[in-house]
Amino acid sequence: MSFSDPANALGALHAAAAYIRQRSGGFRPDTGIVLGTGLGGLVREVEIAHVLDYADIPHFPLSTVESHAGRLVLGALGGRRVAVLQGRFHYYEGYSMAQVVFPVRVLKLLGVQQLLVSNAAGGLNPDFRLADLMLIDDHLNLLPTNPLVGPNLDELGPRFPDMFAPYDAGLLARAEAAAGALGQAGTTRRGVYAALPGPMLETPAEYRYLRLIGADAVGMSTVPEVIAARHLGLPVLAASVITDLCAPGRLKPVVLADIFAAAAQAEPRLTALLRAVVAGL
Repeated sequence: MSFSDPANALGALHAAAAYIRQRSGGFRPDTGIVLGTGLGGLVREVEIAHVLDYADIPHFPLSTVESHAGRLVLGALGGRRVAVLQGRFHYYEGYSMAQVVFPVRVLKLLGVQQLLVSNAAGGLNPDFRLADLMLIDDHLNLLPTNPLVGPNLDELGPRFPDMFAPYDAGLLARAEAAAGALGQAGTTRRGVYAALPGPMLETPAEYRYLRLIGADAVGMSTVPEVIAARHLGLPVLAASVITDLCAPGRLKPVVLADIFAAAAQAEPRLTALLRAVVAGL
């Protein structure tokens, strides 16, 4: 099915949502959560009602990244109904932007009222430490395109959505308060996230450039989903786990195992934080 034609794109979204409703007995989540690289542990905190493999959902892409499970988990977290995307899609996998954000748009059709997003990122801010959490308060979209290019899907949102506040101030304040209450204030930061296409990591000169233009962390995801969410009118909270350090003097060749180890170190804190935020919604 062509995602470039609005009627076809909307038909695919509604078909996926209808399948999920049918398989879940009409389960209606109020919060959507996207889990990034090495950060799938939140699912262990969910009182699971239904699990659907992406491969079984009509028109869903399939995750090709080893650390992304490729499952939609429906259930309860902190007393709230949640839909958890355990694995996301990236532009570097060869997917179109419409495919990358397809699951977020389906979550909106299922009824979610806010979106929480996580990712693993390289830390550009020299004050950051390995396994810190960074609450994203703005972003730099350095990807070659975005999910709103092409005919507008008027049923989903306006042609020109405003991006003055892509990350919801109320959710950010709630997350910072939760971090303080959990004793995480010293390891929870705020900053600007830069999204690049990948899959290769950046050169030392590129890291210096990104810091010069205002980025505190860099990764290969999140921004397309946030743009789609704002187009849909969904408030967004996003958090990066700092899995490698990219500031001058701290940069070294990246070993994938080290990234997973840093994500694993931070995952309990991220899980506790997201659970606290969801419980307070």
